[in-house]
Amino acid sequence: MRRGVLIGAGALACLLSGIFSAGVMAGTGPLGALTTTSVTTTTTTAPTTTGGTTTRAPQQFALPDGVRIAKTEVGGMTPAQASGLVQAAFDEAVVLRYGRKLILVAPRRLGATARVKLAVDQARRAVPRAQIPLFVTLRKGGVARYVKALGKRFDRPGANAELKGLRASRPWITKEHTGKALRQRAATRTIVAALRTHTRTPVRIRSSAVVPTVTRTRFGPIIVIRRESKRLNLFRGMRLWKTLGVATGQSEYPTPTGHFSIVTMQRHPWWYPPDSDWAKGEKPVPPGPGNPLGTRWMGLSAPGVGIHGTPDAASIGYSASHGCIRMRIPEAEWLFSHVRVGTPVFIVSA
Repeated sequence: MRRGVLIGAGALACLLSGIFSAGVMAGTGPLGALTTTSVTTTTTTAPTTTGGTTTRAPQQFALPDGVRIAKTEVGGMTPAQASGLVQAAFDEAVVLRYGRKLILVAPRRLGATARVKLAVDQARRAVPRAQIPLFVTLRKGGVARYVKALGKRFDRPGANAELKGLRASRPWITKEHTGKALRQRAATRTIVAALRTHTRTPVRIRSSAVVPTVTRTRFGPIIVIRRESKRLNLFRGMRLWKTLGVATGQSEYPTPTGHFSIVTMQRHPWWYPPDSDWAKGEKPVPPGPGNPLGTRWMGLSAPGVGIHGTPDAASIGYSASHGCIRMRIPEAEWLFSHVRVGTPVFIVSA
């Protein structure tokens, strides 16, 4: 008990000594002056607090947690940081897959711009984990013009089978080729959708086959007349279909050789005398049994020359005409039904 009293007395003495020392350091003023001096000292030694306030100030403008603009998470970022990140994501190239090719094209090349500022302003006012749309503006015709340029780059026209002439008195026809053409309207829609949905994984654009209208196997009839052999060979494309006997021109009125075509076809034709010495004084002959053209006329692009029937069947196999190609009437009628205007006709000397 006595020991505790001694300790308490010592503590009281120390306290009174401290108060006295403070009074000496502050001068001889009253206690109010001492209090004022103490407050002033505390205020001037607080730079740490001021420095801390400066580094934390931008946090009050951070976007709410978990907010996404389009496919980009921007929660906790400043508006400037979010704008840069969203713009960078939008500027990534759109990837197109065309067949085995990958084509990268920048949205700006397609005439597309994103309304980033509007999206960021909406994000600032949004609730946490909100999904903010990123609207896209498209320049009129920008995507369509790009797709048209792609078509010019990649389209391949189809090639029809083409008759090149004769080889060994037989028709020679080139092989047809199928082409391709980009489906431009569908491609435009696909690219616009990728821009508006912010898709940057490859999107497929397709082409259509350009099918040739004329093929080697379905080329159509071709006539080859062998003048000296007195034979008319009818081909389906390059394949021999039928051989028929004919009469050709006399030596003084030879049947011309060359590449011609059928330009006119007539059933039960009239015969009109040609402007030639051998026909002087002749009169037109109407259709009927005595008509020199028989019942069918297939006029060629060689002037005054045609393929026709004849009532003189005995002349077949000889050089008996004035330049035309005569046929037996039933065979001329059959041929007439299997050819058309435009059918190629080759006349060779063999």
